[in-house]
Amino acid sequence: MPSPSNSRAKGRLGLLARALAHSLGPRRAPGAPATILVAHRLLLGDTLMLAPLFAALRRQHPAADIVTTCAPALVPLFAGRPYGVRALAFDPRQPETLADLYAEARRLGGFDLALVPGDNRHALLARALGSRWIAALAADRPAWKNALCDELRPWPAAPTALADIFASLAAPAAPGRYAPADWPAPPAAPFQRPAGPYAVLHVGAGSPLRHWAPAHWQALAEHLEACGLQPVWSCGPGETAALAGIDAAGRHPAFPGTLDLAQLWQLLAGARLLVCPDTGVAHLGKVVGVPTVCLFGPGSPALFGAGAFWSEAPFAAVGEARFPCRDQHILFKRVLPWVERCQRSPRECQRARCMEAVGLPAVQAAIARLLGPLSS
Repeated sequence: MPSPSNSRAKGRLGLLARALAHSLGPRRAPGAPATILVAHRLLLGDTLMLAPLFAALRRQHPAADIVTTCAPALVPLFAGRPYGVRALAFDPRQPETLADLYAEARRLGGFDLALVPGDNRHALLARALGSRWIAALAADRPAWKNALCDELRPWPAAPTALADIFASLAAPAAPGRYAPADWPAPPAAPFQRPAGPYAVLHVGAGSPLRHWAPAHWQALAEHLEACGLQPVWSCGPGETAALAGIDAAGRHPAFPGTLDLAQLWQLLAGARLLVCPDTGVAHLGKVVGVPTVCLFGPGSPALFGAGAFWSEAPFAAVGEARFPCRDQHILFKRVLPWVERCQRSPRECQRARCMEAVGLPAVQAAIARLLGPLSS
């Protein structure tokens, strides 16, 4: 069996050969594209933040066949065809996903327009799939990635939510505002749902520097329980240690990495409230439409909060608007002076003071703003 590195190298060589074959001849921007590709392999949160881009594309091109690539684990979230978008799995370590993409591109005769949010290296995939015009965001590094594109769109000069930046790839079309009906819920395998009114407390995050103090989680759970909401713990498959440090005795129902994304969607859809760190689940909460309190530490509320598209969503960002060590200005390898975030690893930062600054009273106040006063 070939090693993952060999499979990836073989896939890249195949991409390059196909991209070169499709690079011959003149290219020009399509006036009314019949087929549109959104080429990426973003993580959960960034993928969900493509919703305004999909909305703007559908408004501008109501009859177009819009296809997006995404990580295989995220494909089920598109089962309801939000904005009429079809999702196809893409993982360069899985040759079968490339084979399926090539087959679909042949069936469609390529794509009239391709948009590349995030890493411009995926313009190579777009060209290999027969895209006749590729637009992406400017200033990626190294510069060879930009040379793969036909058109480079500028980044905003002032603080803007990432979701709204993605939508700018479809300019001049505007995405409007989000409504939960725009993204139908995916079907999910049965699981034991909580009985009665409940709140989901998702404690996991991709970095321990985004973890909230166990004592705060415990106090919040007690507060919600006193107010008539059953606390329900949640975390991802690799995050069970964080949950074990919060409720080792198992006082409250828990889903310790046992739900897939479709099941997690259904869990959130039945909840009165979601509280979680700034991670992909917070964006899932916005898409589902559950009242969401998001705890911001290293991340930027301006960049990863509601923005214009989700401005009417029941979403509250809690955390310091600005924090001294949130002083890195990089987003998708672009240097943007207005970006204020921290991407340091635990080796570089032994104590997440930014998360320590997120106090329980501020979280309780945000919950009251979203749900109204809870009796206790």
